[in-house]
Amino acid sequence: MKYRGFLPLWVRKRLKIMEKKKMLGAVLPGNSTVELKEFDIPEPGFGQVLVKTKCTTICGSDIRCIYHEHTGKGPEGYQGVIAGHEPCGQIVKEGPGLKRFKNGDRVIVYHISGCGVCHDCRMGYMISCKSEKRAAYGWQRDGGMAEYILCDEKDLVALLDELSYADGAQVACGFGTVYEAIEKVGVSGNDAVLVVGLGPVGLACLMLCKALGANKLIGIEGKPERIELAKKLGLADYVFSPSEKNVEEVLSVTGGKGVERAFDCSANDKGRATAIRATREWGKIAFVGEGGTVNFNPSPDIIHGQKTIYGSWVTSIWRMEDLVERLVRWGIHPDTLITDRFSLEDADKAYALMASGACGKVAVCFDEELK
Repeated sequence: MKYRGFLPLWVRKRLKIMEKKKMLGAVLPGNSTVELKEFDIPEPGFGQVLVKTKCTTICGSDIRCIYHEHTGKGPEGYQGVIAGHEPCGQIVKEGPGLKRFKNGDRVIVYHISGCGVCHDCRMGYMISCKSEKRAAYGWQRDGGMAEYILCDEKDLVALLDELSYADGAQVACGFGTVYEAIEKVGVSGNDAVLVVGLGPVGLACLMLCKALGANKLIGIEGKPERIELAKKLGLADYVFSPSEKNVEEVLSVTGGKGVERAFDCSANDKGRATAIRATREWGKIAFVGEGGTVNFNPSPDIIHGQKTIYGSWVTSIWRMEDLVERLVRWGIHPDTLITDRFSLEDADKAYALMASGACGKVAVCFDEELK
């Protein structure tokens, strides 16, 4: 073993993993706290790989449905596993039967592992898999808030060299989610765009719409930190604070017509109603934010204006692959939305900050990604 320094890097990493039997991981008890526990480092089986986690970002659904309390019940609920459904890392150990990926590959983890044989899975939409075999990373199977994560090869997306692991972690959910909504409604240089709710998902929506050439970008947000981030990154032409005057404000900067495309990322009743009413005739609206309700008057609000409302939930794995390629083409780096990075040992601070909303995206990082 004294000649280890002459071995290839990936061999040295594998030997190190073989010597180390335990790893640290974070679980969420459901009372707004984080517990760090020791776990066995998993061994990849057929069609699986062991990924060294490099960066895992925190999603709003983690806060809403797990961190504060476990709102999901039964097989769809949180099963007390290692948290984190937005992981990105590097393969360090192979199981038998791999068809595409190998040791050393940089990968994003599509966070739903579907059955693979139902209609939705065969379309690439594992998020919509109804099988009892379906398991979400960080919810029903161990996720990315640990040093290593066991992944099925079919759930992986290649991370291109031009993108960082922190870029890839956000593709795993947030950016993929809004990209799906954008593809549903279509955004081009012909469109003024309204985004209600400028959390990480809303900011990602603005970033992608800007890359697609939207001619006017309007945001509605109440958190000063997020308003400042949108302005700092030059993502919006106008940002309004939530109020009863929001529809009038949007109309005032769009020639009295309203926007061609609107996205609600707030899940707020009044925010959703604003998105509908601030959209011009023949316009399209996408609901992205989870939970909540909405109240509107069908005839004056959508029917007479010939408007269309779309529901959009996460994305497909093939569209996620397309997005990775286009991020490089457009020169976009999702990691610019990360305002705070924490080590795994400080995961409690990371979740608390994300829960406060006084931030952009929050990440738990390993190795060089912590810098």
